Amino acid sequence: MSADAPRRGLGRGLSALLGDVATEQPLAPGAPRPAGIQMLQVAAIEPNPDQPRRHFDEEALADLARSLGERGLLQPIVVRPHPRHGGYQIIAGERRWRAAQRAQIHEIPAIVRELNDSETLELSIVENVQRQDLNAIEEAEAYQRLVNDFGHTQEALGKLVGKSRSHVANLLRLLDLPQSVRSLLAEGRLSMGHARALITSPDAETLAEQVVAQDLSVRDTEALTKKAKPAGKGSGPSRATPAAPPVADADIQALERQIGDILGLKVQIEHTEKGGKVSISYSTLDQLDLICQRLSGEPI
Repeated sequence: MSADAPRRGLGRGLSALLGDVATEQPLAPGAPRPAGIQMLQVAAIEPNPDQPRRHFDEEALADLARSLGERGLLQPIVVRPHPRHGGYQIIAGERRWRAAQRAQIHEIPAIVRELNDSETLELSIVENVQRQDLNAIEEAEAYQRLVNDFGHTQEALGKLVGKSRSHVANLLRLLDLPQSVRSLLAEGRLSMGHARALITSPDAETLAEQVVAQDLSVRDTEALTKKAKPAGKGSGPSRATPAAPPVADADIQALERQIGDILGLKVQIEHTEKGGKVSISYSTLDQLDLICQRLSGEPI
């Protein structure tokens, strides 16, 4: 999306991006359809491969399909003309479209909107976040794409989804976790609190397995992570000159979180009696540029 393109609806939610159609009001059976709602063939609609939601609960889908078989689809989905060929691509409502297929419904109500890729992703995120349909990793990955591919700032993302900038920053930090830990979080076997406690651990995978196996609380996980940190990296014998124990470890961790929330990146502070260092991890040049802008005081 170009810098000169109008930012339609950023921070104003579904109603701004969709126009005047009240998508949250179900259609009464037999009632006339409001202007802007069309009946489309299910077969002419395709899901969006960039849809932020990856997991669909099979049992919930089956329940919805049974409901649709009895009452039909009372709430329209949102689509756009397919950007590469004929037909339509889903912007919001893939779960309803999947359930309609299972219920062997051939036509469903839809709102057709002309949106570009960035606006399509924005609307998909807003709809799923408002419905609480995304797990933390899906939400974080969607935010990361808006940052990397479309140049959104964390402040703009917070306004878009109605969340604080620190909420967005904390979610983005989850992407620093190893893939196996992210999978446990996506599956619901770890909570957001568990994951945040594990972010600064040098051996998050091992600790995550222990947390799941022993069904540890978030507080227990924080204590476990704190206990593991002085051991350092590796499991070999102690070095001849071991590192000094961390000073005011709880305060250091609080500083790490505070700086990490400001930057939206993983921050690690190593402090000893003789001084220390601050490490900031980044994965893209855009993130490095953000760090430089923060340090130089340039406007972002």
